[in-house]
Amino acid sequence: MGWVLLTLGVAFGSAIVPLVNAELFVIGLCASQHNVHWLWLGGAVAVGQIAGKLLYYLAARGSIRLPKFLHDRLHRERPLTPRRVRWQLRTKAIRGKIEALRERCQRHPHWMTGTYGVSSLVGLPPFMATSVLAGMVRMRLSTFLAAGLAGRWVRFSLLAASPAMFAGWLQ
Repeated sequence: MGWVLLTLGVAFGSAIVPLVNAELFVIGLCASQHNVHWLWLGGAVAVGQIAGKLLYYLAARGSIRLPKFLHDRLHRERPLTPRRVRWQLRTKAIRGKIEALRERCQRHPHWMTGTYGVSSLVGLPPFMATSVLAGMVRMRLSTFLAAGLAGRWVRFSLLAASPAMFAGWLQ
C-alpha cells in the first residue's frame, strides 16, 4: 500500500510540475518491485494526475483564483521591448492556431471530449494543454473527470504491466 500512495503523490506532482516524469517512475517501480499490482499503480497514477490537472482545469475555467504573485505576474502591463516585439511576431501564427482551436472546441463540445480523451490516453496533443483548453471551453466537470481517468488509467496500467511483459518475452 505504501508504494501505491507514493505513486499517487508522484503522479500528483508530475501533473503540477511537468519536469517530474510519472512514466519513468512507474516503469522503474515495476521493474524493481514485483509485489505491486499493475492495475493498482495505473489507478493511483490516474487519480493523482487528474487531481493535479483539475487545478489547471479550474484555473482556466475561472473557478479558482491564482495566488496574487502569479496573477500579478501574468496580468501586469509590460513595456514592449524589441525582444518582446520579435517574440510576438514569431508566435503570431501559433497564437492564431490556438485561438482557432479554442473556438472550434467551443462550437463542437463532443470534438473537445474526443480530443481530451485521446490526449489522456496517448499524450498527444499534450495532456496539460488539453486540460487547460477543456477549462477554457467550459467542458463539463463530469466529462473531464471520466474521460481523463479512463484514458490515464489505461495508459499507466499498460505502462506498469510492460516490464513484466518484456521479462516474460525474454525467457
